Formats: sequence, structure tokens, C-alpha cells
Amino acid sequence: MLSNMKLLTPELSRRNLLGGALFAGAALAVPARAAAPNGIDPTIRMRALASLNKHRADIQHTDKIGIADFSRASREPRFHILDLASGATTTYLVAHGRGSDPAHTGWLSRWSNAEGSNASSPGTYVTGDFYVGKHGQSMRLEGLDPTNSAAAPRAIVVHAAWYVSPSIVSMTGKLGRSQGCFAFSTADLKPVLDQLGHGRMLYADKV
Repeated sequence: MLSNMKLLTPELSRRNLLGGALFAGAALAVPARAAAPNGIDPTIRMRALASLNKHRADIQHTDKIGIADFSRASREPRFHILDLASGATTTYLVAHGRGSDPAHTGWLSRWSNAEGSNASSPGTYVTGDFYVGKHGQSMRLEGLDPTNSAAAPRAIVVHAAWYVSPSIVSMTGKLGRSQGCFAFSTADLKPVLDQLGHGRMLYADKV
């Protein structure tokens, strides 16, 4: 997420990754429940397709959609890109916001759309322009639902982060946390951006 804050030093970054953080801003508690062991949770898939139909006028390209299943722990690949023609999916690791997991358990426990909450927000997004920012190549997002309507002013975007990788999972059993952005590994960012591009739907939810 873009901000005027200085980049964290490696020492502080590791401390932030391994330690908890205070939750700021209004949030909505979400009960935990295990997701389907493989593939896209059928309930979330159904909701995503219903949302695509609802927001079709705002979605320029409807051949593929991105689905973040935050029912799963951050250690699991839980971001799916679904090809609606073939039904094929590609799946990636993705981080959630630190405000959604203040104790840093590795599980998303609450949502928030509030400025300063550093939390993930549920709902439907449309992908926007690419740009180069604090985290390098990134992609803007616009929230289309009341639950994520502040995505643009909060600078909730897609970007790469050092705290997202299989090696981080191996070391800590979970990923680090973003400031509410959809953060991917450096290796996965390009395929994610290439597949989603501009004007496609990204959907975030939890069952």
C-alpha cells in the first residue's frame, strides 16, 4: 500500500512480521471456519459469480476473475485466478492486512473499510492501471461495494512484498501482513498482473 511512511529497515520489518500489531480503525469481527481443502470454496465461487453478474457494467473484461479466499490461513495458496471459459484456475499465496489479523495468527479474523485500519476489505474490486510505486510494479484497485468503497483513497492495491513467499511460510508457518493490500510474492506478481490486467474483477471473501 502506498504511503508517505519511510521504508522499514530489515530489523523492523522482521519484527513486524514476527510480532503482533495494534488494530486501528473500525472493524467487523468475522467467525473462523475452515475452507474447502482444494480449489475454490464453492460458496465463495458462487458469490463471486453472482457479484460479477451484479457489477457486469463496471467490469470491462469478464473472461477471467481473481478470487481471494480469506477463509484459509495465509500459509496456504488462496488467491485463485479463474478462467471462466475453461474453468481452469491458477492459485497463489496472498497476504491479508495486519488490521485483519492483529495478533498475527496467520488467519484473517476481521474486516474493515476504514482509513487507517490497515485491514483487508471484502467485496468486489475492479482492476485499474499499472504504476511503479513504493513496492515497485503495482496495480490500482477500485472498490465497487459498500464494504470496500474506500479502497482507492486507502490506496489498496496489488503489489509484491518480501514477506510473501514459500520460504517465509517455511520459516514462520505464515505470511507477513500488508496494510490492507493484496500482496504477492515477487515471483508471482508478474503472472498475476498479466492474467488480471486492467478492467477485470477481483473478489475477496470469507465463509
